[in-house]
Amino acid sequence: MLHHRPDEAEGPNKILVILHQEGSSPGRVGQMLLRAGFDLDIRRHALGDPLPDTLDDHAGAVIFGGPMSANDDEDYVRREIDWHRVPLRENKPYLGICLGAQMLVRHLGGTVSGHNDGLTEIGWYPLQSTPVGEALMDWPDMVYQFHREGFSLPDGAALLATADDYTNQAFRYGQNAWGIQFHAELTQVMMQRWVVRGAHRFVLPGAQLGHDHLKGRLLYDANLRHWLANFLQVVFGRAIPEEVAPSRKPSRSRAL
Repeated sequence: MLHHRPDEAEGPNKILVILHQEGSSPGRVGQMLLRAGFDLDIRRHALGDPLPDTLDDHAGAVIFGGPMSANDDEDYVRREIDWHRVPLRENKPYLGICLGAQMLVRHLGGTVSGHNDGLTEIGWYPLQSTPVGEALMDWPDMVYQFHREGFSLPDGAALLATADDYTNQAFRYGQNAWGIQFHAELTQVMMQRWVVRGAHRFVLPGAQLGHDHLKGRLLYDANLRHWLANFLQVVFGRAIPEEVAPSRKPSRSRAL
């Protein structure tokens, strides 16, 4: 069972999962964390679920994306940005995906903004690992994107992966805080839903048409899924069962 109510996951074995819409899902991230033996404490703070004052009862946290901007002035957006002090103060594993990464950047004093030429990344785009990222693990050559804003690299953060139009694609801050711009969490059903509901965005500069999203999945998604399993092992310290062994075993002990 993918979804757990907060009161069903007890003790330090649970991962806090913050989603932003009623129909949102943690997708493959949730599935893989469950296979690794974690429980999921799923909360939708934008819809009224509280954020914990401490992660003493959690093994880590993940904040996912959403249609809103980290620059929005809604109370829940500001509270989520401020809440990042909790995992940073307690040094708990934290992963921000797209909006979650942008909120982490805002908390660390960085900026979130659109491309100077108005370009978007909506579809499949090349990714290049940096020397620091390559020393940590292997990275996919192509990743799935769905965003109109990117982020600056916070002071003190290590850039792990980059791309042509949006330079900062993945970073690590300290030992346990991670942010990625792209989406590795989508199941096939999720991608089909995004293609239908997000079709109005495919006319934006740089965006790809829906059939290219689905065609790209056939070509690139296997590598992206394997990368996600390895990356989650690096972030949360547990191997993901039933995934193909990586060409180079990830290790949390690798120095950045």
